[in-house]
Amino acid sequence: MQISEAESIVMDVLWRTSPLAAEDVVAALGDAQHWQEATIKTLLNRLLNKGAITATRDGRRFLYSPVLQREDWVHGESQGLLERLFGGRVAPLVAHFSQHDKLSQADIAALRKLLEEIDDGSR
Repeated sequence: MQISEAESIVMDVLWRTSPLAAEDVVAALGDAQHWQEATIKTLLNRLLNKGAITATRDGRRFLYSPVLQREDWVHGESQGLLERLFGGRVAPLVAHFSQHDKLSQADIAALRKLLEEIDDGSR
């Protein structure tokens, strides 16, 4: 499922806490994003039409909850990035970040630990 960057910001609010009414999403995003209420409601409707969220009636309002799980979205986005930019391979991605000084010592230590876990079969 393809969701835009703006839609992913709305999804992030719903992934953190749900169900939420539209006014709760507006309150969570309005100031930080400088978006109008109508913009946020439009994004909610787009997500609803895509099947990324559901809406259940609660009196005179609707409560929105995610259908699309964050882990599934992250997996799809990361796979797409790897395919488009690095031929589906992780090593060139890591090399790219290394060559552009984007890996901190903490990142390198975490990668070493991950590789050790993979080698040990504990992952």
